[in-house]
Amino acid sequence: MNVLSVRNILALVFAAFIVTGCASQGTTEDTPTAQVEDSSGSDATATGMGTDSGLSEAELAEQQRMAEEEARRAEEAALREVRTFYFDFDKSTIKPESRTYLDAHAAFLSANPNQGVVLNGYTDERGTKEYNLALGERRAKAVQDYLRFKGVSLSQMEAVSFGEEFPVDAGHSEAAWAKNRRVVIEYK
Repeated sequence: MNVLSVRNILALVFAAFIVTGCASQGTTEDTPTAQVEDSSGSDATATGMGTDSGLSEAELAEQQRMAEEEARRAEEAALREVRTFYFDFDKSTIKPESRTYLDAHAAFLSANPNQGVVLNGYTDERGTKEYNLALGERRAKAVQDYLRFKGVSLSQMEAVSFGEEFPVDAGHSEAAWAKNRRVVIEYK
């Protein structure tokens, strides 16, 4: 999911909360009425339609806080949908574009200490099996170290290397190899 669609989702969630918060809280029985004399001289009952929503400032502030919290949770959930992180050839360095998504995973795991993950490291087919197993492990450990730095307990994470096994793309081109150089976060 790209950042633009995450922002669209957040905008919709926030708008829904604002509309919900601004909707009338009472029934027509709760609405104040007033006696009004119409132009014919007879009395008629008019419904009070003031601009006040019926909510106190504290209630409005609480609704806004709740909407912002829900929007934050929705954004984190959307970001956590990205569970595959790619690496450059023969590297185990986390790419800058992965950090926002990893931060969302870290926030969730930190807030849920009973939730565990397995970090599965993979490589492309180039290199020996032994070298690729070690590289896959370095990649999984790099993600583990990043999450740990962001506050996730080491006991919540397990780093595993599959090396070149289980390729996403069995092709023999740079495009295929790029898809196979990855770490996948698997929630337990």
